[in-house]
Amino acid sequence: MLPAFYQEKLIEAGCDEAGRGAYAGPVFAAAVILPADFKHPLLNDSKQVREKQRLILKEVIEANAIAWSVASVDADEIDKINILKASFKAMHLAIEQLKVRPEFLLIDGNRFPAYKKTPHLCIVKGDGKYASIAAASILAKTYRDAYMDKLHAQFPQYGWNSNKGYGTLEHRIGIEKNGLCVYHRKSFHIVPTQIEIGF
Repeated sequence: MLPAFYQEKLIEAGCDEAGRGAYAGPVFAAAVILPADFKHPLLNDSKQVREKQRLILKEVIEANAIAWSVASVDADEIDKINILKASFKAMHLAIEQLKVRPEFLLIDGNRFPAYKKTPHLCIVKGDGKYASIAAASILAKTYRDAYMDKLHAQFPQYGWNSNKGYGTLEHRIGIEKNGLCVYHRKSFHIVPTQIEIGF
């Protein structure tokens, strides 16, 4: 079981993002404040949890969290400000939307621009170490996956229902055949000449 908190004196929120490395679609972020007694045997880094389990955890987190929020920054803005800044912006938006104001932030990763004057701690691979960050990773991932499924209905040629906008072979072949669409991140310099098909 992951520990719920890094510290217990201040109201602590965990924060994580999803979709930073994708070729297409928004980057999503979530912030979660969990109760002190929160425990769940399935809770872990979203990348280590199967899709069905993530959906179960999403419902549990939303039902039991003291506060939670999900935010996103779209591909156009990613292209304007770069993916790192967009990831931080999505995190800030998620924190801003929390109905309970956190007094301390646990951030997955190795750097983070301070949110107002709220103290924070960056933890590398924190989504596998603390329940609040893991919960944020689950929400960010499930909400982004659902969004990419909706986009797939408009642009089925890229296989976003399975690859969620990441640079899989299926997705890259789709780009080679159909070019880029409005939801692709143009600043990622995704061009057909980069495609190497191996069997």
